Amino acid sequence: MHIPDNYLSPQTCAVMTAVMVPAWAVSIRKIRKELPKEKLAMMGAAAALSFIGMMFNVPLPGGTTGHAVGGTLAAILLGPYAACISISTALLLQALLFGDGGILAFGANCFNMALVLPFVGYALYRLMTRGRVSEKRRLVAAGFASYIGINAAALCAAIEFGIQPMLFRNAAGQPLYCPYGLSVSIPAMMGGHLTIFGIAEVVFTVLILAFCDRVGASDFAGKRSGVVQPSAAPGSRKVEALIAVLIVLTPIGLLAEGTAWGEWGTEEVASAAGFTPAGMAHGFEWSALLPDYSVGTLPSWFGYILSAVIGAAVLIILFKLISRKSAG
Repeated sequence: MHIPDNYLSPQTCAVMTAVMVPAWAVSIRKIRKELPKEKLAMMGAAAALSFIGMMFNVPLPGGTTGHAVGGTLAAILLGPYAACISISTALLLQALLFGDGGILAFGANCFNMALVLPFVGYALYRLMTRGRVSEKRRLVAAGFASYIGINAAALCAAIEFGIQPMLFRNAAGQPLYCPYGLSVSIPAMMGGHLTIFGIAEVVFTVLILAFCDRVGASDFAGKRSGVVQPSAAPGSRKVEALIAVLIVLTPIGLLAEGTAWGEWGTEEVASAAGFTPAGMAHGFEWSALLPDYSVGTLPSWFGYILSAVIGAAVLIILFKLISRKSAG
């Protein structure tokens, strides 16, 4: 679901970024007002969980892949506004350092995965957990909400792809950017997310939420009412230990061959569409330091683990520094 650069027109990217600017501003204001300072550091853990979850690629017949995002999970743990900032930060790091998702398309990716996904998922979760509910019902609600949330995000991405050939064509009538209309983009995106990728999001959300309950991080997870509690999370160390375990397991994501639909390179697009759109062939390029989570000539599994370590460490440290500065 990470839209690369040049799939969307610069105009579309500008509009999506303009939509996200007030969303980020409101989220930051809400966090400052409603989230206890001692919980700011846990935004780093939520961002790291999302970052690592997106490295576990899941294969789909036909050669495409997808992954969980953890957007509803982050919203349940810390609230949707904190989830918006946490996941946006993870997406920014992925784009800048690892080339996963475009720089110009950053606003669109944040709209889909850091705004639509957590807010839709959290709204459904709250609706299903009104009053005092059992742990089992909480987990069922979290799983259902996460499934709807990620599919809402996928639908938004599909529409963003699909309107490109309607709006941006050259004099010969060829699409300048994404060449697939809505009749192709919606089935292509939704087919995988309504099945395998949606299930991956459910499993990721439910297992980690259950883990938070088991280790006593009930305040962090908002166990009793679905509302963020005011005290610090007692299980935060164990959550960080879980992140370390997931980092070691990230090479499992390399077992999925192929590239996610909507993230193909120009050669793959040309092979499928019969031509290379001019905007894609001559568009913006960003040289990431560790492209595709690789490290030079080192084994791919090592590069994957090292990338996960770097990504998770940067996110956790960043939010801990913000928390200390805020507390001071």
